[in-house]
Amino acid sequence: MHTGILLAFLAYLAYSCSDAAAKALGSSSMPVFEIGFFISLFALFPALLSKRPEDTWRSIVTPKRPWLVLARMATGTIGGMTATYAFVSLPLAEAYALIFLLPVFVAVLSAIFLKEVVGLGRWASLLGGLAGVLLVVRPGFNALSLGHLAALACAFVGALTVIILRTLGPTEKRLTLVGAVLLAAVCVNGLAMIPHFVVPTVRDMPILVFGGLCAGIGHIAIVMAARVTQASQIAPTQYSQIVWAAVLGALFFGEVPDPIAVAGMALVGFCGLSTLGGGSTSATPARSWRARLLRA
Repeated sequence: MHTGILLAFLAYLAYSCSDAAAKALGSSSMPVFEIGFFISLFALFPALLSKRPEDTWRSIVTPKRPWLVLARMATGTIGGMTATYAFVSLPLAEAYALIFLLPVFVAVLSAIFLKEVVGLGRWASLLGGLAGVLLVVRPGFNALSLGHLAALACAFVGALTVIILRTLGPTEKRLTLVGAVLLAAVCVNGLAMIPHFVVPTVRDMPILVFGGLCAGIGHIAIVMAARVTQASQIAPTQYSQIVWAAVLGALFFGEVPDPIAVAGMALVGFCGLSTLGGGSTSATPARSWRARLLRA
């Protein structure tokens, strides 16, 4: 198997472990903003190791198109917050199924704002993915919560991030976008956590460090994968997170999906992979929702 594909699988395993760590911390009554602050803080260190020799640290605070970078910082920070809330509130597999609606929102927003033509085949795959999500969530049979709305919001702001990044094009350095988003997440979560701050326990602190380092390692791995492998080959590996979600959820949280949910997750994965095959006139390669949020 190609090295880049293996790195991508490693990245999504690391991301899934980080999400599981956030969920474990949420079950200990740690506020979501505090979880986001510490995980973003600890993720900052390994993530910034991906700095290229030609980049300068100053580029983090000197973007060429500041307003678009600010918008990207906002969507990245909100996406991280809503994802954390979703993982804390929902079974991991259910949260991932909803977040993987991101391609649907991208298709709609691209058609509206970028005037991209989305083919019938891709629309059919996107609608199939939506049907898979409905099998997992089953609204009307299961009570919907703020966690479901948070996961949908994460998917939507992730789609906005895609639109912003397509508008930015190659004008900004990767370090500018990655560093700015992580710093924004640290600052915003840090301010938001103050009213309800709780001192991390001896049990919580190692989980926070683990979650942050996993997020940073995931970022480094996906950056390395992107350097040696085409994005269209990397993107399908994101759906391995559905498998990791089921495994981690069952092992650590007692979340065993029923057969209908398993069928729904399989449909989401199959239709997501189908969207990578074509059906759009866009020249932009398919990218994972994680890469879209972090600009890997």
